[in-house]
Amino acid sequence: MWRKRILALVILILGVGVALFVFKSEPKLNPNFESQSSFFKHSPFRLGLDLSGGSHLIYKADVSAVKAGEVSSSMDALRDVIERRVNLFGVSEPVVQIQEGGFVSGGEEKLIVDLPGITDVEKATEMIGQTPLLEFKTEALRDENQQLTVDKDGKLKVDLSQQFVSTELTGRYLKKAVLEFDQNTREPKVGLQFDDKGTELFAQITKDNIGKMVAIYLDGAPISTPVVREEIPNGEAVISGDFTPTEAKQLVGRLNSGALPVPITLLSRQTIGASLGGNAVNSGVKAAIIGFLFVVLFLILWYRLPGLVAVFSLCIYISIILALFKLLPVTLTAAGIAGFIISMGIAVDANILIFERIKEEMRSGRTIADAISAGFSRAWFSIRDSNISSIMTAVILFWFGTSLIKGFALTLGMGVLVSMLSAITITRIFLFGINFMGESKFARFLFSSGISK
Repeated sequence: MWRKRILALVILILGVGVALFVFKSEPKLNPNFESQSSFFKHSPFRLGLDLSGGSHLIYKADVSAVKAGEVSSSMDALRDVIERRVNLFGVSEPVVQIQEGGFVSGGEEKLIVDLPGITDVEKATEMIGQTPLLEFKTEALRDENQQLTVDKDGKLKVDLSQQFVSTELTGRYLKKAVLEFDQNTREPKVGLQFDDKGTELFAQITKDNIGKMVAIYLDGAPISTPVVREEIPNGEAVISGDFTPTEAKQLVGRLNSGALPVPITLLSRQTIGASLGGNAVNSGVKAAIIGFLFVVLFLILWYRLPGLVAVFSLCIYISIILALFKLLPVTLTAAGIAGFIISMGIAVDANILIFERIKEEMRSGRTIADAISAGFSRAWFSIRDSNISSIMTAVILFWFGTSLIKGFALTLGMGVLVSMLSAITITRIFLFGINFMGESKFARFLFSSGISK
């Protein structure tokens, strides 16, 4: 018995420690947050766009030059590139999702970008727009119609847009870019290394265009038009031009962060103010506190001492969940807070099933200790089945839902998993730990229901 009491005390101390971590690592709760160690400062709650404010951008992707069967993979590559790009600017948990062409989107492929904490829309669009579009183009056939223009010196000039035609090789297949210097002139240049697919495409392009120019376009403008001398099978290319070392270094960084596989055009932009997000946070926290207080009142009035134990268990459960939200980390949205509040009710539901079984066992004449053991063992199957069904629902919602639904499903699923620990393990240890009054009338009074017979 003393072992269980010591274990209950250890769990209580650990629970207090977790709650202290949540308090110290949250600037809105801890007035001395700035004086805390870096461990606490780097673990704040991460709030979604609807709670923290930020920018909501919708882009149209031009996939007219992409084969029908490769549109999906091109859009996936575009999403990955944009995510890498905004991550370089320290944006916390950006949400980049694809809206496939269909009736709802008017048949257009669209990319939706949510940037929490970035309320400057101009800055947000600049971050996305700085990602370069890298293309490789070959010379058009001689017999194709080419437009001639006259420059300011009166000389005929071929329109480059007609002189070169696009190929399949784009920045989508770029593996990495490096800064190099010409050994003779010491001029900076940018070396490119393609992935396996890009290497194959580049080898075929150079093989088919020996003696011809292959133009390298960046953001729609030609920056280099080298002549192919021989097939290049190793997937390496060089961009040379009138670069300064700073410009070349910047270009390398932009290419490594992701060259856009397809062009994009900004369709709409929207700013969600921090004040609106703050109101949503306050409303969610207020709802959680009110719900928690009502649950506490019900448990104590109805189940007396076991109800009080369930309250302590619920407090530890809440501390563990909030700590996990910080450490994983989980981006909290209004829907995510709703999922967390629902999981609190599920955690209490498990305790209610256990306490009702304990009450029935005590009515049949069992001792308190035997009633506790039987109550937990017989209620386990109902708790297991209900929690498994809840977890399955959360997994399905997370797998098929939008980002808003995923936030709800994630917090709900985490809450259900942790509630099984708090209801089955922590509550059980606490109940055995406080059972030191024997079988006195007062002890049976404390362990019996407070309102029901």
